[in-house]
Amino acid sequence: MAGTIFDKATAAAQFVNARTELRPRIAIVLGSGLGAFAEQLEGARAIAFALIPHFPQSTVPGHSGKLVIGMVSGVPVAVMQGRVHAYEGYSSEEVTFPVRVLGRMGVKTLVLTNAAGGINEGLKQGQLVLISDHINLSGRNPVAGPNDERFGPRFFDMSEAYSERLRLLAHDAAKEMEFRLDEGVYLSVLGPSFETPAEIRAFRTLGADLVGMSTVQETIVARHMGMEVLGVSCVTNMAAGIQKEPLSHEEVMATGRAVEAQLAGLLRRAVPLMGEQLTSG
Repeated sequence: MAGTIFDKATAAAQFVNARTELRPRIAIVLGSGLGAFAEQLEGARAIAFALIPHFPQSTVPGHSGKLVIGMVSGVPVAVMQGRVHAYEGYSSEEVTFPVRVLGRMGVKTLVLTNAAGGINEGLKQGQLVLISDHINLSGRNPVAGPNDERFGPRFFDMSEAYSERLRLLAHDAAKEMEFRLDEGVYLSVLGPSFETPAEIRAFRTLGADLVGMSTVQETIVARHMGMEVLGVSCVTNMAAGIQKEPLSHEEVMATGRAVEAQLAGLLRRAVPLMGEQLTSG
């Protein structure tokens, strides 16, 4: 049995690669209520998380738990329908293990999507927002502890955690669809309880536009491995103290489903642009 995280990620990557001839360099993680894009891939092969060696299992509604490999306009893509979260009881190592696997599969570009609460009152429920930067208040850093140099260096730069180049491509794709993408700072908390109004006021003072319970640990690990990251949040609700109604996961899911088509359209246009740049690079 494999011992180190590197060995386990390698074994999982080999398991996936043995089940498809495609070798995607682009991967997409679909957040709460946003999983429909995976069903639009051409020539897709779906593999349940439960079948992949060492892979953690999602326990949250709206995260179906499948890795789907297929094509988007001729570009091979790996799509995760759902993710696991620290609030489910998983360690940072387990939360970010799928990203390690994607990296060992050869992925160079990672698109992370999520459902987020809107802190910036200029945002609207159901709006897609590009993540320009993040604030990690989860209390965890997934690369703490012994460092395996085969993944990446002990210390690494996070000054451009979310690639400006990829954000420009996303803006181009949005223009084709005739809608505007705003950008904002995403603040990560551990969860699973929603935030209090006082916390939201504090987060706004810190400069956060969005708040959620995922993405940041995945971004840190992706950057550790040298991947470029694009982050896209769906504002599924306005945060506590802004929205008067009680917050609920059902609302998050309903808003996610309502915006799925727009997100899928954005990804269908952005992926070929990313693929062109990977090829030319």
